[in-house]
Amino acid sequence: MKIAIYGQYYHNNTQDSIERLLKVLTDKNHSVCIENDFFNIIKHESKASVNLTTFNTFDALDNSYDLLISIGGDGTILRAITYVKDLAIPIVGINTGRLGFLATIQTNQIEDAFEDILNGNYKISERALLCVETQPENNDIVATNFALNEIAVSRKNTTSMITVETHLNDEYLTSYWADGLIISTPTGSTGYSLSCGGPVITPETDSFVLTPIAPHNLNARPLVIPDNTEIRLKVDGREEHYLLSLDSRIATLHNSTVVTIKKADFEIKMVELLQESFIDTLRKKMLWGEDKRN
Repeated sequence: MKIAIYGQYYHNNTQDSIERLLKVLTDKNHSVCIENDFFNIIKHESKASVNLTTFNTFDALDNSYDLLISIGGDGTILRAITYVKDLAIPIVGINTGRLGFLATIQTNQIEDAFEDILNGNYKISERALLCVETQPENNDIVATNFALNEIAVSRKNTTSMITVETHLNDEYLTSYWADGLIISTPTGSTGYSLSCGGPVITPETDSFVLTPIAPHNLNARPLVIPDNTEIRLKVDGREEHYLLSLDSRIATLHNSTVVTIKKADFEIKMVELLQESFIDTLRKKMLWGEDKRN
């Protein structure tokens, strides 16, 4: 297999995870390439016994890769998809971060988990994405105009609320008077949307959810819609600009900009171990059933 490794940061437990992962991969004689910036971080920070000079690096991916391994948290996976794009390269995450709904392999599972993965004993969860177009076009988001978790509009340089005029399939829905509005995928329903009161949606559900951020319209509630819906947003406020975020990437737009959001024409393939399930992960991460009265 030709395997790519990506990471953003170097935490206290990163070194041990990297050493163990590289040992597993090299023992199996797989071709391994490390993202260039992450390679330099490892080389600078690590006291690893592994000879890093034997590994190649990459600045971009192509369809010759069989797997991408993300080392970090869910935010690292969200950044990794900007390399994978529509190449259909499966992604698996080692969780050296905190909560980790996407990065599900714990550091104490590395050897056993990758023994299964490298032998083909895994399943693929296909995750829907959102894509965005702006009128007029914004150069900051043209190259990576998609998001796995959510696309959100929010206020900038002001404590005043903004008005988000919202149309669904050209039919007027409402004008949210709030700090912003989140459009979330099922994958992103356990992220920012959940923090703002949105529902948890299982990954295979063909739906998106609109979740207002701190709405002053007290009757405004999260709305679940079919994922074939085209969403059009127009923002107004006291300031001339607002923020558009795609997962962790942010662009500044003028109030005259019209934002159109719809389902992307490709999916991200997430690797899951055979014994894993979203329900099991949800129960563990949300500590459901941990109430002593149960």
